[in-house]
This record gives sequence, structure tokens and C-alpha cells, in this order.
Amino acid sequence: MFEFELHRMRSAELRQEAAQERLAREVRRSRRTARRTAAAQDSTAAAETHTDRPRRHRLPRTA
Repeated sequence: MFEFELHRMRSAELRQEAAQERLAREVRRSRRTARRTAAAQDSTAAAETHTDRPRRHRLPRTA
């Protein structure tokens, strides 16, 4: 009987850990989606503010 209770407790712990991991995955996924949409909006706004100036080329490093 004691072993059965230990088994039930361990099973409940594993279910709880799995639920927490699923929640963490969902949070990561939603944050990633939010970052991507924000980056897409920023890139369109940044594209409008760019000038036609050529990029400044630096001299190569000397030994």
C-alpha cells in the first residue's frame, strides 16, 4: 500500500512538471511571435528612414 501511494505521488509530480513545461513552451512561443511581429513593424519603419548614403568602409587592420 505504501508503494502505491509513492507511485501516485510521483505520478502527480510528473503530471505537474509536464503542465509547467507546456505552459513555459506556450509563453516562449507567444513571446517569439510578439518579437517577430514587432521586428517586422520596425523593419518597415526603419526602411523608410534610411538614406541613400553609401556605407563607410573602414581600413583593414594592420599587423
